[in-house]
Amino acid sequence: MLDTTTETLPAFDELPAADGAAASAGDYERVRRIIAFISERWRSQPSLDDIATHVGLTTTQVHHLFRRWCGLSPKAFLQAITLDRARALLRASASVLETAYEVGLSGPGRLHDLFVTHEAMTPGAYKAGGAGLVMSYGFHPSPFGEAILVATDRGLAGLGFVDGGDRAAALADMRRRWPRAHYVEDTAVTAPLARRIFDPAMWRPDQPLKVVLIGTDFEIRVWSTLLKVPMGCATTYAQVAEHIGKRGAARAVGAAVGRNPISFVVPCHRVLGSSGALTGYHWGLTRKQAILGWEAGRTSR
Repeated sequence: MLDTTTETLPAFDELPAADGAAASAGDYERVRRIIAFISERWRSQPSLDDIATHVGLTTTQVHHLFRRWCGLSPKAFLQAITLDRARALLRASASVLETAYEVGLSGPGRLHDLFVTHEAMTPGAYKAGGAGLVMSYGFHPSPFGEAILVATDRGLAGLGFVDGGDRAAALADMRRRWPRAHYVEDTAVTAPLARRIFDPAMWRPDQPLKVVLIGTDFEIRVWSTLLKVPMGCATTYAQVAEHIGKRGAARAVGAAVGRNPISFVVPCHRVLGSSGALTGYHWGLTRKQAILGWEAGRTSR
């Protein structure tokens, strides 16, 4: 699960170094060793103490150094590696119990917690391609034409638009992501979300909208980056690629942007071509222009 809150960290405890260049080189080597250690030992689920001992730092230094260089904690990095391996095993027909032990977890309970935290669903639901998962959907007016919203009990999972009055096509576009889930039209669930999303008066930074991002690790990293682009601003595919450490992967970023399941909320409309051109948009360039204009009008007030 992913929301729009940002984590506040204590001040970074600076590591001693002779000068700026030496500090940078030394920090890079420490980070490289941390990444290598976690990547090689992830199955044993090393603790922060284990990592700190390996690189000769305190746990506080390891935590802040890794956050500063990589944008996430060592624990989150370990969880990402574990989760990626668990996904692969479940897709390959391993049982939940087999998967839990294979990835070094103490049992299905910890695997369940890992999936619920990061995927907003149980490992069983993930393995089943959404089978047994109830997805509520509804059609609602928006400033950019009729919208379709899809939600689970954990938050907003899909937002798209209806073109030419074809609601069936809009629903099919949402359903293809989890074809085995059970979809129920329930505007009582989706209407409050629609009001929050399309009425700026209801935007509350202290009460962020909960969103469920369903996709590959690469896609989620791209979509998470888009959540950080402020309203009234824009970025490019190349800049997003560089931000996630994949310089040169602008085309892959473009494909991930095109598969964004929660349009408008995850602002893929704020991504432009390197020349500043609007380029493609899953819901049409006219709608992209309308959304950007709507946002510009609000930021100029």
